[in-house]
Amino acid sequence: MKNVIKKLVLAGVASAFILNGAAVRAEMKIATVDLRKVFDNYYKTKQADEILKKEGDDVQKDHKEMVDKYKKLEQDWKDLISRANDQAISSAERDKAKQQAEKKLVELRDEEQYVNDFDRVAQQKLFEKKKLKWDAIVTEIRQVVNSKCKAAGYNLVLDISGETMNNTPVVLYTDGSNDVTDTILKELNATAPAVSDSKPATKTDTLAPVTPTPK
Repeated sequence: MKNVIKKLVLAGVASAFILNGAAVRAEMKIATVDLRKVFDNYYKTKQADEILKKEGDDVQKDHKEMVDKYKKLEQDWKDLISRANDQAISSAERDKAKQQAEKKLVELRDEEQYVNDFDRVAQQKLFEKKKLKWDAIVTEIRQVVNSKCKAAGYNLVLDISGETMNNTPVVLYTDGSNDVTDTILKELNATAPAVSDSKPATKTDTLAPVTPTPK
């Protein structure tokens, strides 16, 4: 969302600069909006986060089950290695344990690869779903901003939460007299459920990598 907002702000600023200075002062009607506040407090953002969090929790659950299986295989392999080196048992038993350990190591490495592949694919899918949902929400917000501000006769809308490419504020000062943030939020949340247990957006946890087996 941040990159989308930056592009929107910079495009608006560039358009303003090509106009005659005197004409801008006489005719330009500028509004401000805090898009970060709008985005974070839009009920659909919170709903989307709940969905993403649930999917992330499901992925974490599957990941844990696979890691538990991996650890069990690893322990079995270590036990066989220990038995293969146990001088208290016969040579035949040690050889048998060694052969079993070699097979178990192959199984262990296959499971390691399976878990890592699962993590990579799961994280990519979650990222893509999040991006699609966030992009759709930003599009809705922009449509409402455009509609409300056009109807109010504004020529330009600046995002006070926007930053330049150097991460410095785009809008250095505003007296807030033409801020439309609350108006936009009211319009967006007009259709929100009467009772909502939505929680603020949270970051989806990343999956813990599986420790590679000895080569």
